[in-house]
Amino acid sequence: MNGHANWVGPYQTSTPEQQAAQLKDLNMTMYRNDISNVTGAKNLAKFAKIMAQSGVMVYPVILQDLNFADENSAYQASFTLAQQIVSVQQYAYYEVTNELAPTCLVGAVDGVNPADYHNDCYRIARGVIRGLIAGIKSVDAVGKIIIGGNTWMHLGLDTMLANGTQPDGTSGHPIVTWDITAWHWYSEQGDITHACGIRCYNVVGTLLSFGKPIWINEVGMRPDFPGTVDQAATYMANDMMGRLLAIAPQYNIQSIQVYELYDDPPTGQGPYGIMLNDGVTKKPVYTALNNFIAANPR
Repeated sequence: MNGHANWVGPYQTSTPEQQAAQLKDLNMTMYRNDISNVTGAKNLAKFAKIMAQSGVMVYPVILQDLNFADENSAYQASFTLAQQIVSVQQYAYYEVTNELAPTCLVGAVDGVNPADYHNDCYRIARGVIRGLIAGIKSVDAVGKIIIGGNTWMHLGLDTMLANGTQPDGTSGHPIVTWDITAWHWYSEQGDITHACGIRCYNVVGTLLSFGKPIWINEVGMRPDFPGTVDQAATYMANDMMGRLLAIAPQYNIQSIQVYELYDDPPTGQGPYGIMLNDGVTKKPVYTALNNFIAANPR
């Protein structure tokens, strides 16, 4: 499950104990939350300790922007940020960045090929990712690194990181290694084994080629899904969770995580939650997921 322990709104008004009880009702045991500074790290550390008492493991997504002059400055700032955050609290898993690829795309492209990315932007993104990983490892040598989830067909960024290449066609650059490959998939994106933009691709097949376990750690319904709330609930359980579960053994998908627990406030990104933003009212998708998980225990 995804949450935002540092956001204003329902994640603040609903206590950690209440959130833990809701996740346990769903038989969910992992809770992905974002942090971007030391203050947020301190808040999440307190939150994680309470959640752990109920058997829910929290892991952080360390966010960092790309507002740096060059790769080295991005690396140094990100190293320091990660070092500070991990010094507050160590976790079993750390995700480094979230959906950086779209920021670096050259335009209306699929995002599969190196040439689909701005070279300078990619190098800064690489500096951020390398710096975060090194900063984490300087404090916690055993925590597992999750490469920051991207989405849709934006595979080129991870491919270049793994190969030591970059958009200008050169090679021999720093190679980034990680322990778990994360990806995001939403309701309008269709079949993850045959996703089509300008061309069609087996997205999860490329993810498998990196040789690491795969976590689809954002699986969600777009607020503009063209159907009723009951139809959306059925689609989420059967067409999204069901399809991913069916291909999980073939593609080494080891975790599927729902986005998200609560709807955002009206000023946020939208009603993505399986519960309303009062932190209490369950939407039909909550019940559908509860039934799906009960029928497919892991």
